Amino acid sequence: MNTTLRRTVVATAAVSMALGMAACGKAGSSSSSSSSSAGSSSSAAAGGGTGTIGLLLPENQTTRYEKFDKPLIEAKIKELAPNATVVYDNAAGSAATQAQQVTSMINQGVKVLILDAQDSAAIKSSVQAAVAKGIKVIAYDRLAQGPVSAYVSFDNEKVGELQGQGLLDALGAKATPTAKVVEIDGDSADPNAADFKKGFQTAVAGKVDIAYDASGLWKPDVAAQKAAAAITQLGAANIAAFYSANDGMAAGIVTSMKNAGLSALPIGGQDAQLDAIQRIISGTQSYTVYKAYKPEADAAATIAVDLLNGQSITGVATTTKTSGSGDQVPSDLLTPVLVTKTNVESTVVADGLYSASDICTSAYAAACTAAGIK
Repeated sequence: MNTTLRRTVVATAAVSMALGMAACGKAGSSSSSSSSSAGSSSSAAAGGGTGTIGLLLPENQTTRYEKFDKPLIEAKIKELAPNATVVYDNAAGSAATQAQQVTSMINQGVKVLILDAQDSAAIKSSVQAAVAKGIKVIAYDRLAQGPVSAYVSFDNEKVGELQGQGLLDALGAKATPTAKVVEIDGDSADPNAADFKKGFQTAVAGKVDIAYDASGLWKPDVAAQKAAAAITQLGAANIAAFYSANDGMAAGIVTSMKNAGLSALPIGGQDAQLDAIQRIISGTQSYTVYKAYKPEADAAATIAVDLLNGQSITGVATTTKTSGSGDQVPSDLLTPVLVTKTNVESTVVADGLYSASDICTSAYAAACTAAGIK
């Protein structure tokens, strides 16, 4: 889910805006968001607590982790527990590295660990080791296996369903049982990838023909290679649309499409990356799925502080989810939103994720004007 370095200043500005806003408007709004607010109040009333909270994120190819999740989580913890310390690391896409990082967190004496697993199954023994030392583990965005105390994410099958809906809407009358679709999924080590795929395939079953299905491993270059292979195998003229499990891979796929003269075909993703929003505005991407970062980050931070204080987390974790290891985990599952050109302004702009000026740079000014974004 890469963006280029020239967007760093823009993305950082978006974070600053997001930190000052409760992203609970049209996008990402759910009972989860309001329950997070209730949890925040109880944590604050308890005096915040002291101790160390660890934060481990899975990789740095995805725009969201360094630009949004990390600063938002850190800011919320600072708000709720000014005397707590946050220690952070990123696995850079390596499950082995992340296992070492968990060991390091244990040795540093963290009391609570917010963990976004690079490989949800491989991390199980590390989770067990942390819990054996009395550490409370929160699975963030991806449901790690093992005895985690809580899970914060989105309804990921719903994400896939929205992706399927977006693809069918973009195809319109061309959505027929014989219309060939190229499907590029996420990394199977990420349990969310299976949920996205299940939701997507459920939504399009019997309505299009998934003629090529491969994993892009969440890497734009791999996704581009797989898309090029699909074009070679199926023939450019025979492909009706492309499905990408996220926006980062969509960027790679769009390049392969353009090289084959197929830039006008429907393609979608998820994450509402800035470059994806710009592609949507300019017509080279059909849709994305917006999973508002702030309510997810706030919920994880709130649960972390509640666990640090020895308080109940039921005010935030209002449902349960079964992990791959069979554990029933108290969970907060937020609601994703489908974003197309028609609702960019009422979703990511209204929520303060990006300003109109972030999106409507000189290269996209005319497209923004045509779309009514200002």
